[in-house]
Amino acid sequence: MRFQDSPELAAWRAQVRAFVDEHWRAGAPAEDEEESPFEAPQDEERVKRWLDRLAENGWIAPAWPKKYGGADMSVLEQFVLSQELHEAGAPTSRQMLNLVGPTIMLHGTEEQKAEHLPPMLRGEVAWCQGFSEPGSGSDLASLQTRAVRDGDEYVVNGQKIWTSGAHRADWMFMLVRTDPDAPKHRGISYLLVDMRSPGITVRPLINMANGHVFNEVFFEDVRVPVRNRVGEENRGWYVGTTTLDFERSNIARAITARKNVERMAKYVRGRTAAGAPVAPAYRLEVADRAVETAVCELLSFVVISVQARGGVPNMEASMCKMYGSELSQRIALTKMHLTGMAGQLRAFGEPERVLGRSAALEYMQVVPATIAAGTSEIQRNIIATRGLGLPRG
Repeated sequence: MRFQDSPELAAWRAQVRAFVDEHWRAGAPAEDEEESPFEAPQDEERVKRWLDRLAENGWIAPAWPKKYGGADMSVLEQFVLSQELHEAGAPTSRQMLNLVGPTIMLHGTEEQKAEHLPPMLRGEVAWCQGFSEPGSGSDLASLQTRAVRDGDEYVVNGQKIWTSGAHRADWMFMLVRTDPDAPKHRGISYLLVDMRSPGITVRPLINMANGHVFNEVFFEDVRVPVRNRVGEENRGWYVGTTTLDFERSNIARAITARKNVERMAKYVRGRTAAGAPVAPAYRLEVADRAVETAVCELLSFVVISVQARGGVPNMEASMCKMYGSELSQRIALTKMHLTGMAGQLRAFGEPERVLGRSAALEYMQVVPATIAAGTSEIQRNIIATRGLGLPRG
């Protein structure tokens, strides 16, 4: 593993930094350095202009081939780009772009590519993912939403849950069961569904932080053209696995964690300078979190090293995801310890403001971190069986 950039990567990093300075940092409104990423508002017009700039360079989809509007970057170039954008706090992509996009690219028809990829890059269409169901989360292959073929259409009935952004989505990529008699992994198909289709109902799921991200989506005799199927009928599980394979690098999580710990350390120093030092046990807790964020970054380097050698990170990606999501919860708990009773408030004065006004909000928002994108239990199973060679129970 190399921690120093090669001359070529160093030049690339300098190019990215110059681009970020010119198009993201220059002319930006004064930002509060202490603002927590869990509550910091962003100017939607500024974000759109920035993402359009990325798209013009192909950087919004760096792994995509140039013929589809990407930049065809190497994995190390992508890693450096991601590092620099997240260090600057700049948005990196449009929602679901790097999930459904590569899947259509690899398995879709030419007509599907022409219809969906260009507007996806331009940010003209919002997507959501229809995978999880009330009884099918960790065991996704047990999903029961049915699609029955009727001529040139499928008739879809069932329910999806925890559907992020469904209330704003124009399209959904989803898994449905098209052969109920086949083994559970072999009777599934992958469909692209227009969310304006008759028979679709979206209901909000408000989380404990009073936020609306998740939804439940009901399908009642929804008709989907067969031409919207990606890949072969009953082979959708393997198409869906391609989608999941693009959720890999967690350098963004590591950088976010480090910045969060830096804010906590600054808070501790400020309290000490003000003559109201934080208890020694909590100072040591911040030190533990600082060490753990360094480990989190190192795990991201492990993943990118595997990819740079031409390998496919498997248990390495699971280690990175599990460690990072559990770390985010430990950081939120430490923040609550530091702020004490004041941390339960949404707005308060100095010196607690140095952590943003979000200790309680962050504490609630990170609860699903060990569930979304694969539970910690599933990640531990992958590490045990594929990494350590342990037998299945």
